[in-house]
Amino acid sequence: MNSSKRVEGIAPFHVMDILAWAKALEAKGCDIIHLEIGEPDFPTPQPVLDAAIAALKNGDVHYTPALGLPQLRRAIAGFYRNRYGIEVPASRIAVTPGASGALMLALGMVLDAGDDILMADPGYPCNRHFARFVDAGAVPVPVGPETAFQLTPKLLERHWTSKTKAILLASPSNPTGTLARDEDIQEIACLCQSRNAVLIVDEIYHGLVYGDAPQTALAHSDQVFVVNSFSKYFHMTGWRLGWLAAPDWAMGSIERLAQNLFLAPPTPAQYGALAAFGADNQAILESRRLEMMARRDYLAPALREIGFGLPVMPEGAFYLYADVSRFAEDSFAFAARLLEEAGVAITPGLDFGNVMPERYVRFAYTRPMSVLEEAVRRIRQFVSGGRA
Repeated sequence: MNSSKRVEGIAPFHVMDILAWAKALEAKGCDIIHLEIGEPDFPTPQPVLDAAIAALKNGDVHYTPALGLPQLRRAIAGFYRNRYGIEVPASRIAVTPGASGALMLALGMVLDAGDDILMADPGYPCNRHFARFVDAGAVPVPVGPETAFQLTPKLLERHWTSKTKAILLASPSNPTGTLARDEDIQEIACLCQSRNAVLIVDEIYHGLVYGDAPQTALAHSDQVFVVNSFSKYFHMTGWRLGWLAAPDWAMGSIERLAQNLFLAPPTPAQYGALAAFGADNQAILESRRLEMMARRDYLAPALREIGFGLPVMPEGAFYLYADVSRFAEDSFAFAARLLEEAGVAITPGLDFGNVMPERYVRFAYTRPMSVLEEAVRRIRQFVSGGRA
């Protein structure tokens, strides 16, 4: 029995090969510094833990409505009001099993078989696989330092065809950590509306921005779909909870999809998330954002000093997308040697698309400052020809 052609076309994460290799080395007693996985090292904040434990003790473990707890949907609406100064009714918010669940609902809602969705290359690899899962075409739009690795209206105009039905934009993005300009998002939203297409914006790293806070795409149009998550900024990765904000006209269909695909988001996670927006929890998150910024501000110049190319300073998330062409012609081989010889695990560009993947690697600064300092010491010694 063979698996479906749809599944056969979905590539694995190459970073998982690196992770498995790193774990095998650790099992042999090697000391490995993990800069490959995009997961914050901070634990879930205590207010969230306390809220979830209280719900478990109260027996709040049954199914919720398919679109999530009404009180959590209202809390997310309040988050948009307090942080961005805009009104997004709770009726337009669907709580989902992670941001992946939100993206699945959005793409299932707007794409038919044979439709195309335009997305940046390099970009998060699962995005193109989600498109394939609904039998749509994921069309990569090459982006580079000249546009901060972000889509622009001109680039989209150049790649638009009669099959284009949606645009997927990530800001801040993975793997580059860069932001799309507010004016570009607004113009892209207008472009989509004028051509009867849909704009989907991934904002899962929005809370982790280190300069002026960006505006949500929902402020530019009530017709955009916005994906967000409790994983990155709220430090709830394993809780598998996210949300989708969508236009009014889409909510009925989204609810039917959610009922059939997921039934409901995880209940204990939802009760925990209710505490994520409290003042005490927000203070914890802000202190952690500042710590992430300090890590970026250390690691970026340190890598540049060693000789890595960083053509654009990331404005958000927790990634550095670095050019290794000074040291190697193949970033996967470079990452493999760095792991084997220096004990530092990073992600090769091969995971993120087809635009010069052999030239780039991604560093995730999701480790304490002392660990980053040791990583820099090992990397410097490695590229200078010595074993760390």
